[in-house]
Amino acid sequence: MKIKVFFIILLSVLTINSLNAQKNNKKITITGTVLNSAKQPIANAIVMIDGEKTNSLTDSQGKFKVKVKPNAAKIGIFTFGSGIKEEEISGRTEIDFNFGGSASQSQQSTDQTVAPGQQGVNTGYSMVKEKNLTITVDKIDGTDKKYASYHSLKEMIERKVSGVKINGNGEVIIQDSKDLFGAVFALIVVDGVSMDALPDLSPTVVKSIEVLKGSAAAIYGSRGYGGVIVIKTKIQNE
Repeated sequence: MKIKVFFIILLSVLTINSLNAQKNNKKITITGTVLNSAKQPIANAIVMIDGEKTNSLTDSQGKFKVKVKPNAAKIGIFTFGSGIKEEEISGRTEIDFNFGGSASQSQQSTDQTVAPGQQGVNTGYSMVKEKNLTITVDKIDGTDKKYASYHSLKEMIERKVSGVKINGNGEVIIQDSKDLFGAVFALIVVDGVSMDALPDLSPTVVKSIEVLKGSAAAIYGSRGYGGVIVIKTKIQNE
C-alpha cells in the first residue's frame, strides 16, 4: 500500500513539473502600432525578433501581432524607406514604434573613423562599428592563401557562409529570404557598384567579402531586404 501511495505522489510531482515546463515555454503574444514621422500608420512593415525576420507584417493601420519565445530579447521593425528600429522586449506585451524620432539603430553608427580595438564592417556606404549591428556579419578574407585554390566566388561564399544559396545565374538567396511574391535575391555591391548577381571574378582578385543579413543590411533600405554581399577587390583597393 505504501509503495502504491509513493508512486501516486511521484506521478503527481512529475505531472506538475511537466505542466510548469510547458507553461514556461509557452509563446508570448506581442502587439503594437508602427507610425511614420507624420504619425501615419506604416503598412507592410516587417516584424523582426532578435535580428531575424518573421512572417508578421503590419496591416493597413500599422498594427501588428507576433508570437515570440519567452527568452526573446529584442523586437524590431523593418520598413521600406524609414529603416529599422528595435526595442528591448523586457516582458512587455504591447510595444509601439514611432519613426518620427531618431534614426534607426543600424543607421545611427556610420562613423568613418573606427576607434582602435573596435572592429568595423564595411557596408559599402560607410564603416559601421560591429558591436552596433544586431547580428553577426559573415566575413571572408580574400587574402587568405586557402582561397587561392577556389574556382569561383560562388564556391568561396557557399563554403564559408551558412544559409546562402547561389543559383546558376549568380543570384544569391540568404537565409531563404522571401516576400509575398516569392524568393528575394540579395543585393551585390562590388567596389561600390550595385548589381543583381555575382560577377565573374576570380577568387584571386578578391580582397574581402562581407555578407550582411537582416537588420545589418537595413542601411541599404528596401534594396537590402534580401541581404547584401559587399565585395572589395584587390584591383580597386590596393
